[in-house]
Amino acid sequence: MKHLISVLIIFITGYTNLHACTVIAIGKKASADGSVIVSHTDAGPDCRLHLVPGQKYNPGTQAPVHWGMVESGRPLGDYGKVIGHIPQVEQTYSYFQTAYPQINSKQLAIGESTLSQRPELMVDRAICEQIMTIEQAQAFALQRCTKAEEALKLITELMETYGFLPSCVDESESLVIADTEEIWVLEVFSVGNEWKKDSGKPGCIWAAQRVPDDHAMIIPNWSIIKQINLEDKANYRASSNYMQEAIDRGWYHPDSGQPFIWQEAYSPIPREWSTSRFWLFYATFAPNYTQWPDRFTQSVWEGDNQYTQYVEPLSIYPFSVKPEKKLSVQDVMDFQRSTFEGTIYNKENAQAWYYPNEEGQLSKSAFATPFPTLEMRRVLNINSRRNVARARGEYGMIAQLRGWLPNEVGGIYWFYVDNAYTSAYVPIYTGVSDVAECYKVYNPDYYQENSIRWAVDFVDNLMYLRWQDAHKKVLEKREPLEKRFFTEQSAVDEKALELLNKNPKKARSYLTQLTKDRMNEVHQLFKELKLDLISEFTNNKQGI
Repeated sequence: MKHLISVLIIFITGYTNLHACTVIAIGKKASADGSVIVSHTDAGPDCRLHLVPGQKYNPGTQAPVHWGMVESGRPLGDYGKVIGHIPQVEQTYSYFQTAYPQINSKQLAIGESTLSQRPELMVDRAICEQIMTIEQAQAFALQRCTKAEEALKLITELMETYGFLPSCVDESESLVIADTEEIWVLEVFSVGNEWKKDSGKPGCIWAAQRVPDDHAMIIPNWSIIKQINLEDKANYRASSNYMQEAIDRGWYHPDSGQPFIWQEAYSPIPREWSTSRFWLFYATFAPNYTQWPDRFTQSVWEGDNQYTQYVEPLSIYPFSVKPEKKLSVQDVMDFQRSTFEGTIYNKENAQAWYYPNEEGQLSKSAFATPFPTLEMRRVLNINSRRNVARARGEYGMIAQLRGWLPNEVGGIYWFYVDNAYTSAYVPIYTGVSDVAECYKVYNPDYYQENSIRWAVDFVDNLMYLRWQDAHKKVLEKREPLEKRFFTEQSAVDEKALELLNKNPKKARSYLTQLTKDRMNEVHQLFKELKLDLISEFTNNKQGI
């Protein structure tokens, strides 16, 4: 019954909140500038961004463990119900907090993506003893750690000791944990309601694999770890029960002669909203790795042609791959904004948007959007496949980690709110002491003029008046702004380094004010776009 309820909740929400997190990571030898890059998009309800400052604590202090960190509707800094405690450390580092904590002042970054798991592993918070959510473990790691391997060790110890408590309708979780030198992928599955804290058994099942420095990878809400070689300690880690749980539950038989495949043992049957993103990433960045299914098309009809709908085995997608060109932050931005244009998945090119014009030729409607609403899909009979970008997203980030620079300057946290396709990324240096107020404000129940989230959402909604033309107007203003941020980066780095060598306090003040000014500039841009769009595409000019 509990599993049925979970399935019903997933069906009703259309996977909007559960499976909207795409993580991309790029090793330092695969990136265009030598930085380590980690990105994360999310539909977690709390998109407000704030900096949690580092603090000192007295010996013996206990740190609260919260339930509900990802939820909105509470005062900023209220992380939900306290359901337990762990020993506190004497000194913590500052870090950035949204629904999920993401990067700290030491250039340690974490991207999160919810995974599916078998229903037998799911837990019921009302009766289970587990208390450690993935987002709470992320917060502890960013407060206490400076390196990826250190964070991996802490998070897995917390999960084993206190029990992994999923917060996304009982699903499992993956993290990409990165510092300036390396990237680790951690996948965590829960162990059901029977686990007891005093049993001596791990409170989760986990495995971790290191991403090669010259590789890039994607997590599209699905497990990517396959075979595990624990003798190779430089590249693999796992809980003591990583295989035994699968054996005990009948999901793997050692005497079968088949290798143990982690991804197959603990994941259910693959779903298209994951395989489509797997395909797009690898077909885009490693087109010659193998003979990928051919899903590229400009045809209006191919998206509904069942004879071109390949069903590939998940095994064709590697854990990671060496990209055929070195990738930049801008490449990651472009991918996270993808709406599958030029493929069979492109909802903006659905046949329902086309009509015969006066010359008898097919014309594309100005209303055609890659994000048709539920009502539009019902009326126009457009399929509900998901894009990479999400019209109902909440926020996302790209962490650019540059080890050749001091932490205050080296870490750049590119952040956006709402829909990546519409929104603008703004660079936030890890050396700042605060962020702009408009990024801290969001009441999902009522419009607020001083909220960047509402400003972007307003523009995103106005685009539906005449999407094809309105999107061009948005790009006309957004693209020069983002381009300028990149163009100015070397000069900002240079000035910040100069100040850092002379007066660290002034360097922090400079970076903080610059970041606030840029964030406010993004807010102003979307307030102006709101006026531009409603003025140009008002219904009075639609020929009604």
